[in-house]
Amino acid sequence: MRDKNSAIPDIVDRAAFQSAVDALRLREKAHTREGDAIAAARRRLPMVQVDGSTPLIGSGGAATLLDAFEGRSLLIAYYFMWYQGRPAAQQCEGCTFFTAQVRELSTLHAKDVTYATFCQGPYEESARYRDFMGWELPWYAVPDTSLEALLAGRPARTMYLICYLRRGSDVFETYWTTRRGVEAMDNNYRLLDLTLYGRQQDWEDSPPGWPQVPEGMTTDGRPTAQWPRLKAGCSDDLGGAGR
Repeated sequence: MRDKNSAIPDIVDRAAFQSAVDALRLREKAHTREGDAIAAARRRLPMVQVDGSTPLIGSGGAATLLDAFEGRSLLIAYYFMWYQGRPAAQQCEGCTFFTAQVRELSTLHAKDVTYATFCQGPYEESARYRDFMGWELPWYAVPDTSLEALLAGRPARTMYLICYLRRGSDVFETYWTTRRGVEAMDNNYRLLDLTLYGRQQDWEDSPPGWPQVPEGMTTDGRPTAQWPRLKAGCSDDLGGAGR
């Protein structure tokens, strides 16, 4: 809870408030139109062929990149950083934060799009983490040699969204993004951006006195999204059954 003495904006009458909102709305509309223009340019990017037979490991055992499409034409893959041998509390807070927000996939499926998590590290260990978190997303482990091939020289230790197209058995990479681009998966920060104090992170441009802390996605030493699972009685022992 915020202290009652936390800094707040000037208090004005309704007319002055509405005038300020109207001025900001012009900028918001321009931002939306620019986002639409960027999306249009994204749809016009060229693409590069990748090997659809690249090995993965899924719930049924050995699989391929082509299998991850689940018969659809488009695939969005989130590359989840995994720290082998570490307990749940020490797994990637950013990957946990973003993945926890992807739930209902029916709209994507209706548009002929499959969403899947491509996780570094052994399948059994990371799948126990998926189960602990209560995620029902398609989940694949990516062996090191496959990760090197799919990232094509990009650093492994970072989060990615990579988009693919399937034409028969041919697979193409059509777009990729990382870091702040992965916020496409997020709704929490976008909602916080609408509030008075924003994300409350120390890199934000906020007025003096606004609450801000170093950027982080943890609470009391572990990824924040894990706490409801612990409260529900789920075990985060990745050496066991995961629940």
